[in-house]
Amino acid sequence: MNMETTQPKQKKYTVPAILLVVIIAGSIFGVKQYTYYQSHEDTDDAQVDGDLSAVVSRVGGYINTINFEDNQRVTKGQTLVTLEDQEYRIKLEQAMAAEKTAGSKIGVSETQVSATHAASLGYKAQIEEAKARLWQANQDYDRYAALIRSGSIPQQTFDKAKAERDIAKAAYMSAEEQYKTAVAQVGNTRSELNVTHTATNQQQVDVDYAKLLLSYTDIKAPVSGIVTKRRVQMGQLLQAGQTLFAVVDENNLYVTANFKETQMQHIRAGQKAKIVVDAYPDEPIEGVVHNYAGTTGAKMSLLPPDNATGNFVKVVQRIPVKIKINASAELLKKIRPGMNVEVSVLTK
Repeated sequence: MNMETTQPKQKKYTVPAILLVVIIAGSIFGVKQYTYYQSHEDTDDAQVDGDLSAVVSRVGGYINTINFEDNQRVTKGQTLVTLEDQEYRIKLEQAMAAEKTAGSKIGVSETQVSATHAASLGYKAQIEEAKARLWQANQDYDRYAALIRSGSIPQQTFDKAKAERDIAKAAYMSAEEQYKTAVAQVGNTRSELNVTHTATNQQQVDVDYAKLLLSYTDIKAPVSGIVTKRRVQMGQLLQAGQTLFAVVDENNLYVTANFKETQMQHIRAGQKAKIVVDAYPDEPIEGVVHNYAGTTGAKMSLLPPDNATGNFVKVVQRIPVKIKINASAELLKKIRPGMNVEVSVLTK
């Protein structure tokens, strides 16, 4: 009789006790969640992102060697592809030969400048000589002119003095013209020398350009990372501007988290973030909010929405937020751009 009375009493108190425990546990969980979301903004619409450097051929030519495999890790400056360079070496030799020829012309032009300058000095000396003779002839003419008036000398002597004066004057004028011509010739030869120097400088530019084109036959890795999307084969003819492959810069990985516009109110640059990569959930990563995009993701899509068409349905938009990550070198080598992650930003 007592046992039958005890069992209903136990059942009577068991159910309320279970409900009380559930209510207390739910309250504690609810308070924790409320407190958490008061200071955190979470999203699972996030991916690992990074710089993808496309490698483009700057010159055309046939591929001579390929020194890498797809998905291989390479270092910055490492030669990955070489092109046949015989054509570019010949062009370099031609440019160097033209430069040498232009350089030899400089010596010839300098010699011509020196020769014309020396000739001009000789003509200048002739001017001084002709000037002295003209002065002497003028003096003799003046004396004979006074004597002829007094009848002291015959007319023939006076005429001879006059002729000598005219000859000296003509010789002086001729010397001046020759000197002017020589000076002009000096200017011309100096101008030719300047032109030769300019041509030599141009040939030097051609040599430098030929060397630059030759260097482009060695295609090197622009950054350290992993090669992907290889599109080249041995012996293939490349055109200038053709994309060969891409290198993922593994030293510049970050996370792009697409937060709802309603979450952006409390997100600021510099806030700490916790990142969990789906592929490695046991290795959380620390991050820092760096900046966020100037538009929503939908606005930058191929077919952005146009709310002016009349078929408007309000959809919560998402804003791409860039988060810099601080992970170990081992983890950085494992994660890849495009991997899904979960992000939690500490807003307070």
